[in-house]
Amino acid sequence: MGKHTMGRTKKRNHAQYAQDSKLGAETTNKFGVASTLSQLRVPDLPKFNLTSAKCGSEGDKDERSSEGWEIVDRRSKKQKLAPDEKKEKSSYPALNYAGHRLQASIKISDLQGLVIYTLADGTAPQWISVRHHHHIKKVMVLMVPGLENGMFDGKIPFHERIRNGDVDRSPLAAHNGEHESNGHKPTNGSGDNQAKGTRSTRVATLSPDDYLPVPLSPHQLAEPLQPLADIFPHIWPVKTPGDDRYYKVHSPIHAMLTPPLPKSKEEKQEEKDVKGAKPAREGKRWENKRTRISAFLASAEELEENEYTLHPVLFPTEIEKEREMLRREQTFETAESGWVDTKVDSLDNGGVPEQEVQQGSLTAGKEILTMDCEMCKTEGGGLDLTRISIVSWDGNVVMDELVKPEKPIIDYLTPYSGITAAKLKQVTTTLLDIQTRLLSMLHPRSILIGHSLNSDLNALKLTHPFIIDTSIIYQHPRGPPLKSSLKWLSQKYLGREIQKGHGTHGHDSIEDARACLDLVKQKCEKGVKWGTSEAAGESIFKRLARSPRTGSSGISGNDDGKIGAIIDWGTPERNFGAMAK
Repeated sequence: MGKHTMGRTKKRNHAQYAQDSKLGAETTNKFGVASTLSQLRVPDLPKFNLTSAKCGSEGDKDERSSEGWEIVDRRSKKQKLAPDEKKEKSSYPALNYAGHRLQASIKISDLQGLVIYTLADGTAPQWISVRHHHHIKKVMVLMVPGLENGMFDGKIPFHERIRNGDVDRSPLAAHNGEHESNGHKPTNGSGDNQAKGTRSTRVATLSPDDYLPVPLSPHQLAEPLQPLADIFPHIWPVKTPGDDRYYKVHSPIHAMLTPPLPKSKEEKQEEKDVKGAKPAREGKRWENKRTRISAFLASAEELEENEYTLHPVLFPTEIEKEREMLRREQTFETAESGWVDTKVDSLDNGGVPEQEVQQGSLTAGKEILTMDCEMCKTEGGGLDLTRISIVSWDGNVVMDELVKPEKPIIDYLTPYSGITAAKLKQVTTTLLDIQTRLLSMLHPRSILIGHSLNSDLNALKLTHPFIIDTSIIYQHPRGPPLKSSLKWLSQKYLGREIQKGHGTHGHDSIEDARACLDLVKQKCEKGVKWGTSEAAGESIFKRLARSPRTGSSGISGNDDGKIGAIIDWGTPERNFGAMAK
């Protein structure tokens, strides 16, 4: 028989078993059950301490052992946990680096996904593990312009970069031509069509040292950077969006604050089944906002950035006009070189009184002309006009003319232009004839539409102040200065295949002009944000507002959603912080 008291078990030894057996033999058939029970001796129980839950003293233990009982302790001693282990077993949030999963640089979109996962409805990141992310209530993202990876590993001497609070722009300041936080020029990771020109074929070779996190040690840092080591245990190179071809870095703030719209399983599967450009989708919360066509006119700054020769009326002061005319003289873009400007004396002349505008009209009293041109290469290497097509707002062809260049043609570019020697054999129309007709057609209320229209206007040697360029109003997925091709835009937004003869018998300029027109019409129907990154994405603050706060009812509503804020110089509430609250 055994008894258990506070985890200790009393067992009889062999001598006790023998004594009990002898006693049982002597009393067999002499006593009843009651007599037998009365002969049994109740052993002394160990003394029990209620406060300490410890049994007896060492003396008691020895005494019991001499009586034929031994104490067996089966309790396992609990080892004290280290502070890190305690935190690990608690619900305290923590980030763990999943080193075996990282094979390339993380991007700003990865950081964005981490924030959305911890605070909203994002999916778990693969490059880092987050424990107890539901307990994370606040996230702060701090952007410090000017910090480079080389400042932390000694490749860029920090004291040489900043002198008396001013940035040193000496050659040392551009050490190794670093444009990013990880010291590598951005690369194109998308197969989207780009602007006219050849794509760079340079491929950056990365080693693990270029993208793996590195521990920060205060004594290894320059004095101004040492406080960062007390806050952040590692420095982790992050790749910002940009473009190798133009050596430009795109806005990291925009990349961080504009996540893509979440997609359903059906939408993801549908996109997998589609070859080429994926169809544009409106999103669950998209609202069409009919907009007048004048809202899409390119500004003087946009025209200049996109290499347009500017009309004189776009310069508000005489000094600016004289400076522009001097530039045009140097680049042979004046009347002496065959250039003409449409007859627009003032930008105000292009306005239409409201009483003359029909209610609900998208054209707002303007005359809309969509133009596309084809060129051939002539002697000297220039591109001269060989065909011009113009389509009106209703889609009717206003002009479709073949043009005979003055210089001899050395390459008809037939796979792209569709022009052949046979087509131009009987043509007598010259560039001057086309210019004369255009000057009579175009007036202050005329709007010219085209795709990368600067190339067409250069071939026409003509300027006009009122331009809508579909390569500008429909942004490239990776942002400017990249441009999507008209073929790609037509497939994505119109569901239409154009330029099927590309590379064989050439393009149809009328088909291209109508595609441009339909893209602008769609933009007018859907609104300014259609075809921009805001249509494919949304503000991160808007995404957070849909996620209920911890402890809230979870019912959809502004009061229960999570809130965000942005702090920046200027007026951030007009731009990225418009949705913050």
